[in-house]
Amino acid sequence: MLLQVIAVDPGLRIGASIIALAIAVILHEVAHGVVALRLGDSTAYYAGRLTLNPLKHIDLWGTIIVPMLLILSQVGIVFGWAKPVPVNYYNLKYGKYGPVLVALAGPLTNFIVLVVFAFLARITPAGTALPFLFIMIALINGFLMLFNLLPIPPLDGSKVLYLFLENRPDIIQIIERYSFFVLIAILFLASNIILALVIGPALQLTSIFSGLSLFEIQSLIR
Repeated sequence: MLLQVIAVDPGLRIGASIIALAIAVILHEVAHGVVALRLGDSTAYYAGRLTLNPLKHIDLWGTIIVPMLLILSQVGIVFGWAKPVPVNYYNLKYGKYGPVLVALAGPLTNFIVLVVFAFLARITPAGTALPFLFIMIALINGFLMLFNLLPIPPLDGSKVLYLFLENRPDIIQIIERYSFFVLIAILFLASNIILALVIGPALQLTSIFSGLSLFEIQSLIR
């Protein structure tokens, strides 16, 4: 059974988390660059960032240090990020909507990956490590998708927020000035917000598409 594999092999948890995080952050960033290219900006293309080579996307803190600290501390959730793909928003088509389309490409890609791997976990026979790996990939893509949709710079959701504040550059300036501190506060102090807006919905989505109960899903990240 899936839960028995997890219980007897803690090393599997670390390995699966690393693989899942790499898939999530790399595809997320490549999606930004691909959509930017389609909309007229080739900055990411000429920077060599439209590749699945993980070495091109590694960020020391976001891809290595922070995820490893979360995995080793067994806090129950893994976050991380890759080196942001460069985009020149002035080259994009569709005016103010161009940056929004580029921003939403990342979370949308994470959602597609979640659905695909949760379904694979549903149809993969038990008794191997594959169902656990697929569930971890689905979960971490769900975490990354929902976390990036929070309307806080530099997260992708801030581009949607700016559409409603296009006539208030003063408010945008204030938001960007203090966004880093707000983001850190949410990560380390407002765990209930993360639970309500990110972890809970990610668990629900993974449960729906994998066919596993919430109890089984929650046991995977404890």
